[in-house]
Amino acid sequence: MNKTIVTIITIAVVLLSGYFLFEGLYQPTPLVSEPLSQQPTPQPSIPEQPFEQPPTSQAPTVKENVVIYTNSGYLPSTLTIKKGETVTFKNQSSNNMWTASEAHPTHRLYNDTSLDEHCPDTTGTVFDACKGFPPEQSWSFTFNKEGAWKYHDHLNPGDTGTIVVE
Repeated sequence: MNKTIVTIITIAVVLLSGYFLFEGLYQPTPLVSEPLSQQPTPQPSIPEQPFEQPPTSQAPTVKENVVIYTNSGYLPSTLTIKKGETVTFKNQSSNNMWTASEAHPTHRLYNDTSLDEHCPDTTGTVFDACKGFPPEQSWSFTFNKEGAWKYHDHLNPGDTGTIVVE
């Protein structure tokens, strides 16, 4: 029985030695022969197009000046524009919005006419919406006078802002 145990241990030692010997010597050969940094990067093919000259006259860029009315007030509270530009007041609150020149309740600052004198505004020259606009509607006004024009929501006079016209 001693011979059997010695033979089994010897075979086990030979097998384990062979396993570790071949495991340490076997190194797989890499498939890439060049380092990645030296390999060319494939470029997408771009179909050749004839060169076109840009148009000589381009439409002027239209700048949209927007003031959003929210449940918290007007955003931005101050907006600077050029003389002759239009500002659109968009109602994104849950209430009606009536944008008008200061001072409440007369709205005299921009036109020096009172609410009773200029509403309804049939000329489009009075900084006063002259009525409330429901949520998701808007009102626009073109500023043709330079200055800092304060305004408010006539229905909620604590909500104010300023349009600076240069």
